[in-house]
Amino acid sequence: MRKYLYFTTIVLIALGLWQCARRGTPTGGPKDETPPELLLATPPSGTTNFVGNKIRLRFDEFVVTKDLRKQLIISPPMNNFPTILPNSASKWLEIRITDTLQPNTTYVLNFGNSIQDYNENNPYRDFKYVFSTGQTIDTLWYEGDIVDAFEPTTDNFVTVMLYPYNEQYNDSIVYKQKPLYVTNTLDSLNSFAFEYLKEGKYKLIALKDKDNNYLFNPKSDKIGFLEAPISVHDLKGQSQGVYPKLRLFKEVLPYKASRPWQAATNHISLGYEGATHSLTIKPIGVGDDFKYVVAKDPKKDTLNIWYSPKQKDSLVIAVAHQQKVDTFRVRLRESKDIKPDSLRIEKLFSADLPMNKDFGFKSNIPLAKVDASKIKITQGKDSLAKKIDFKGELSADKLIYYLKFDKKNGERFNIQLLPKAMVDFFGHSNDSLKVAISTKPLEELSVLKLAIKGEGVALQFPIILQLTDSKGKEVKETYRFEKPQDLYILQYITPAKYQLRLIEDRNGNGKWDTGNFLKHLQPERVWFLGKEMELRANWEIEENWLLKD
Repeated sequence: MRKYLYFTTIVLIALGLWQCARRGTPTGGPKDETPPELLLATPPSGTTNFVGNKIRLRFDEFVVTKDLRKQLIISPPMNNFPTILPNSASKWLEIRITDTLQPNTTYVLNFGNSIQDYNENNPYRDFKYVFSTGQTIDTLWYEGDIVDAFEPTTDNFVTVMLYPYNEQYNDSIVYKQKPLYVTNTLDSLNSFAFEYLKEGKYKLIALKDKDNNYLFNPKSDKIGFLEAPISVHDLKGQSQGVYPKLRLFKEVLPYKASRPWQAATNHISLGYEGATHSLTIKPIGVGDDFKYVVAKDPKKDTLNIWYSPKQKDSLVIAVAHQQKVDTFRVRLRESKDIKPDSLRIEKLFSADLPMNKDFGFKSNIPLAKVDASKIKITQGKDSLAKKIDFKGELSADKLIYYLKFDKKNGERFNIQLLPKAMVDFFGHSNDSLKVAISTKPLEELSVLKLAIKGEGVALQFPIILQLTDSKGKEVKETYRFEKPQDLYILQYITPAKYQLRLIEDRNGNGKWDTGNFLKHLQPERVWFLGKEMELRANWEIEENWLLKD
């Protein structure tokens, strides 16, 4: 009996302890969301007549640094990035300056969000340390906004720079010399702010600076600028007025030809950078029977050159662009990997033919001849089939043959390409090809009616309206209007979610044109509706759009 009571007591005590353990299991408490606090800076921020090369910062808890190269912005820029120690968690940070500091200059070290507590990574946000090598701290400021010239979203970490606008200034300085002042939008803003500036006139430049060297590289960087210099002066508590808006754009690169290569038998390719509208290609040292044709690759910056007859050993070509002429010798090889091109004819549309597009056949080799009598378009079946008249049109590069014919919504067409209807540069011809294609019924499509007004915007015509995907990347439909209208009607739209882009086609060439810094040319203006539209089948959507500069 005594043993039984002892055993029962032990079990009850164990159960009680287990329940207590369950109820008392620690949760770790609420998550620490308090950022670290700076307790001491040696010398203090705001120090004048700064000497030495060390700054020590003491915090109330252990901190670490993150993304210093991106987050820490030093203005004026230093040639050598400071050494910041330690690399591990500590309550102290030491900044060691390895540059020779400029006299009578206010320096700003903007740490962004790079200083964080060790446990929860709470950032010490937008911390700035300021000192002057002179007797005073400069106190003027300037701010503005950044937008992308063509995309609906703007890059983060955009560098904004000020160059003194004086007799030494010229536009080439942005390629060769670092600015006097810099700031950065960092990772969460589309605006910029300069602080601790000296009074004066400045050239304002923005860069999406891929190399992080404060120098403009047109091959990799986007740039934005104001045409006129800005004036920074004491506003005595007043607003600077209208905030400037810098539009970031990627320039068309200066023309540059690459060395051509043999792409196939009797076919060489030439890569290039920049525009090719005035480029000419001419073979050198060939016979009177030599013929060739040139066409641009639709997917990349490459020119394709097909020629006949076959050449021995090499082919020399002269590539001229304005006053510049490059001469290249292409070594021609005989190899199992070097084969002649085979003619491929593809249809531009497979099942649905948009009402505002023309059907066409696309060739991989320029076409030398098209026999329209061997192309037939019909409606209906068998003996009831109705012949449809069309007008054929060969594209300028001779790679697409368009069939232009009248069509209505909800119609079905049969298109037959008979053998030898198309003959390419080498004399190859097509095989038979049949296509069944339809236009969608009107009740399966959407209509968008736009009323466009401008708030302080004098819209120049013609304009281009583009329906893009919801992210503003892929263009789905394009509409062009030559003059103002009460309602801009966009018809035959496939139901989906869209973003809307408006392009002010300043030069009337039917596309958006970028800017050029050295030519003081801004990109053509672009607006986005700013919201996603859902267009549904058999619906007419009306939208009021107020444009703002």
